[in-house]
Amino acid sequence: MNAGAHRGTPATLIMAKEPRPGTVKTRLHPLLGPQRCAELQAGLIRHTMELTTVHTPRTYLAYAPADGGDTIGTAAPAGVRMLLQCGKDLGQRLAAAVTGAFTDGAGPLLVIGTDAPTLTGDHLAAAFTALESHDVVLGPALDGGYYLIGLRAPHTSLFGLGSDVWSTDRVLTATLGVTRREGLSVELLCTLRDLDTPEDASALLADPALPAPIAALIQPVEAP
Repeated sequence: MNAGAHRGTPATLIMAKEPRPGTVKTRLHPLLGPQRCAELQAGLIRHTMELTTVHTPRTYLAYAPADGGDTIGTAAPAGVRMLLQCGKDLGQRLAAAVTGAFTDGAGPLLVIGTDAPTLTGDHLAAAFTALESHDVVLGPALDGGYYLIGLRAPHTSLFGLGSDVWSTDRVLTATLGVTRREGLSVELLCTLRDLDTPEDASALLADPALPAPIAALIQPVEAP
């Protein structure tokens, strides 16, 4: 392993937003409405935690409680280690959560969200394998971002992209630019689709890899 590699417990860190109506999956509101979007968010969090706890020695969940409630923290399976998100933008929150996980003895570490419902244990295994010989592994998303970033050491500079870059189609390209500047070796996984828009929902419903519980949550409601 390289000198910069970190020997610890292989782990996955899930970044998640509290499933509060009106604050999550807002681009899916025209299809599902605020309440069903919140139910979808809760289902995606549940599905992702089930996946990682089966396929990863350790799982962390970094979340930001909504005002007046904390449903994520009370619904996490036993053994999931909780981290509170902190920071002004996604980059700062990612850097803080990654630092917390590595400080707790994690490593190598995979960081994922809850937006890629066709992510499987095989993808996680491939990412850990890639980190045996690379500093960073990235799972490209179709929208220009990434659904997974894996790290052998806490390279938090990868998250210093600026607020104007996050949530745009430039995230993956900008992140790869940082790895080149810092001399970090990178391997890319296969591309997956995030579930963010009605177009994504339609495409995923036609994908046999979509888990049935998630498919049920994004089925359009027929008019009476």
